[in-house]
Amino acid sequence: MTSMPFHAFSAIVPKEEGLMGMGRGVAKEEEMESGGSGSGHVDGLSCGEGEENDQLQQPFQQQDPLQPAAKKKRYHRHTARQIQEMEALFKECPHPDDKQRLKLSQDLGLKPRQVKFWFQNRRTQMKAQQDRADNVILRAENDNLKNENFRLQAAIRNVVCPNCGGPAILGEMSFEEQHLRIENARLKEELERLSCIPSRYGNRHVQPSLGPAPPLLMPSLDLDMAIYSRHFNENTMVSCADMISSVPIADDHPHFPSVLVMEHDKPIVLDMAMTAADQLARMCRTDEPLWARSGVHGIEVLNLEEHARLFPWPINSKQEHHLEFRKESTRDTALVIMNSITLVDAFMDANKWMELFPSIVSKARTLQIINTGISGQVNGSLHLMQAELQFLSPLVPVREIYFFRYCQMNAEEGVWTIVDFPADGFQEGLQVSLAKCRRRPSGCLIQDMPNGYSRVIWVEHSEVEDKVVHQVFGEFVSSGMAFGATRWVSTLQRQCERLASLMARSISDLGVIPSPEARKNMMTLSQRMVKTFCANISSSGIQSWTALSDSPEDTIRVTTRKNTDPGQPNGVILTAVSTTWLPFHHQRVFELVTDEQRRSQFDVFSSGNSLHEVAHIANGSHPRNCVSLLRINAASNSSQNVELLLQESSTHPTGGSLVVCATIDVDAVQVAMSGEDPSYIPLLPMGFVISPAIAPPNRASQEDTEGPTSGAAGCLLTVGMQVLASAVPSAKLNLSSVTAINNHICNTVHQISAALGGVAQAEPSATAAASEP
Repeated sequence: MTSMPFHAFSAIVPKEEGLMGMGRGVAKEEEMESGGSGSGHVDGLSCGEGEENDQLQQPFQQQDPLQPAAKKKRYHRHTARQIQEMEALFKECPHPDDKQRLKLSQDLGLKPRQVKFWFQNRRTQMKAQQDRADNVILRAENDNLKNENFRLQAAIRNVVCPNCGGPAILGEMSFEEQHLRIENARLKEELERLSCIPSRYGNRHVQPSLGPAPPLLMPSLDLDMAIYSRHFNENTMVSCADMISSVPIADDHPHFPSVLVMEHDKPIVLDMAMTAADQLARMCRTDEPLWARSGVHGIEVLNLEEHARLFPWPINSKQEHHLEFRKESTRDTALVIMNSITLVDAFMDANKWMELFPSIVSKARTLQIINTGISGQVNGSLHLMQAELQFLSPLVPVREIYFFRYCQMNAEEGVWTIVDFPADGFQEGLQVSLAKCRRRPSGCLIQDMPNGYSRVIWVEHSEVEDKVVHQVFGEFVSSGMAFGATRWVSTLQRQCERLASLMARSISDLGVIPSPEARKNMMTLSQRMVKTFCANISSSGIQSWTALSDSPEDTIRVTTRKNTDPGQPNGVILTAVSTTWLPFHHQRVFELVTDEQRRSQFDVFSSGNSLHEVAHIANGSHPRNCVSLLRINAASNSSQNVELLLQESSTHPTGGSLVVCATIDVDAVQVAMSGEDPSYIPLLPMGFVISPAIAPPNRASQEDTEGPTSGAAGCLLTVGMQVLASAVPSAKLNLSSVTAINNHICNTVHQISAALGGVAQAEPSATAAASEP
């Protein structure tokens, strides 16, 4: 009250109250006349000893209005030193105890009660100042919210209906109508959930009354037709824009239902997750008779009868009766250079999972988080996910899967369990447009080992729609080698070695790399090159592939796409891929395609010139697992015109090999090595995928002359090439470009086979296709 200005009472106040107020006003007036020093009109005042309690402890005590006001209360001011000392203590301790007040009063010559009241008044003053400041801020925020509210209301009034173009009635919708719409949506969702419950837990199928949801992808267009005539005429022109526009466009962000697993279904899914984790752990630790090693492929395969007896699944799978499914079940073990926590975090994050398996997982997303884990940590996490699994060839269909992923930590054994199990009955609203695949309990056990390593036991168990696969890949896919456990763990080993190399600082780089930042940028650029190559030569994505020959043995497929994204040249890009079985060990083929001296015999980029390595970044235990910068020793090279080749090569004893390269100019290399962002450097990669495989069925009898295991020494060589057909997106495609890239692939396969001392199986059909006019 002492901080408030004095105002005379109005005449409308009753007489008695007016007199009482007047008495208090006189006292207030006297107080203001006698006070005011140092820290303010309150802080510098102190009452007389005999009247302190009456003034401060009973400030509202009524006074007889007839008593004369001559009896004045005595006040005195604190000195500047007293105020300064009390202010200094107030800054350190706003609430001093009795000992502090007693000591301060003795030092300043005051009574302890005077010090106590000064501190009380000072705290009141500080609180009032803070309240005033808060009020100013709140008023400003309130004004901003009012303005925003007015702006939104005006925008709602001006909403235009996207269907008819007229004014929308959203702003005029009544409260009752809004509630009816919300209730209608809730009832529809409840009806969908109830309609799928009988089919989820029984064999009887109930047809939903609301109809199926629209497909995520439009049906693929079969380009195995007369768009490319087998008789190429140099004067024949085909519009690239027409060809590309005929391909269906996929939605990168499909509209999934907001809730796929209802709240009351979550305990059921959690129970299924724990059952799947227990089954996976037992499958990883059990050997014969559950697992047996294949004599032909050398991989561990599952005994399906024994598995059905030991591990019954609690929910019957709902499969279409008109489709045939086959089972692929394999197991493998590996030691990877990454700790278990980092691995588990990568598996539970869809984007990190894609980065860890770039050649296998083309797309992945988390649809719903069922459980966030114990105390918000990853242990106990349960996610509903969707993914597309690819093999690096357009001849192998992509597999689309919907599955639950569960993470569990066994603290006693120090083992993490990552298990995937099918989302049976929970994906009725999600229509699968690619090859149907049902992921039975699969995953891995991860155990920490010394020196930052982890031991991984991987089980891959799937039911796949038995689609027709090209004969060159028939045995390779059906045996489980294309999507089996060996391919997963070999890719994991190579990627973990690469990440360890990326984070290392003690590895010596050969050549012109000046700094660790430049080394990291070059590895990042090379990783993007590999990912682009893997995405562009597989059957994943929206592009449709065209066969150039009617022969069933022909493996060459071509496609075009219009590119406007950064990181690749703008325009129409023509891609051609061919796969050939070679009767040579995959390591021998890998050594040939990475040999700088012999590379000129078949490499398109070198044009017969030798290559010289000017930079080398090791990214694995094998000496050829590296990122290289190669200079093409052409006669036309000069200090102003230098042709460079960026290449990444990697190999694994059982997982095969990958070699990817792309031309790059000197300015782009300088940008990457200077520490700038290399994501906009355009790259158009080509490469080789070398997979260990036995001979195809039609070659087995010819290759068995050396014994029963001679066929296992072969490999599948996939060659992928890309060229910029036109820098103008609307340009017409001259089919001479198709003929040229077809000839390049055929010659490359022929030269590789000749250099190894053999003849490729697919060479005759490929050459025949290229030789036609």
